[in-house]
Amino acid sequence: MRQSVYYITLVILALLLASGCKKRDLMTDRQQMILFQYDFRNAAQHYGFIVDSEGNVFTYNNPGSWNFPDSDFEISQEEVAENTGKCVFSGIRIPDDELLKYTKVIDFIALSKVTAPRITDADKGTAQYICYQFEESSQKYKGHLIKTEGDVTRENLNFHSKRVYTWMKETGNGLSFD
Repeated sequence: MRQSVYYITLVILALLLASGCKKRDLMTDRQQMILFQYDFRNAAQHYGFIVDSEGNVFTYNNPGSWNFPDSDFEISQEEVAENTGKCVFSGIRIPDDELLKYTKVIDFIALSKVTAPRITDADKGTAQYICYQFEESSQKYKGHLIKTEGDVTRENLNFHSKRVYTWMKETGNGLSFD
């Protein structure tokens, strides 16, 4: 009898603790501002969109003084804040369950290799699909390439990356970059 009361108490305690956690808190570090980015560049244009940790989709079109990630796809929290300040809310918010579905595979994508760059076109421009992990100790984002298309083609070899790429492409189809 005492043993069953003990187990029931543990179950109730676990339920109470779990009910206090929001699904969104489980997705990302609370300091992480951005999760995904689509970025297109050619000689005359630079536009794209960012999905933040709340699921908000922000667009940009030829922003001045844009901070680009370095060659290792790293960018500081301060530079990300400057970039997001140059963005416009698109009016689209990704539902929590959908955002969680794609956010929880970022770690797998981060561990995978990316194909070598292949020149596939000329003067078309380059589009990059990137996901980010925030490193609290350095206050930097580490970007992980999902796919590059256009003048140069590269892709992440993780099977989750194809789903994230398709989802990001569909998200971008409904956006205006004006």
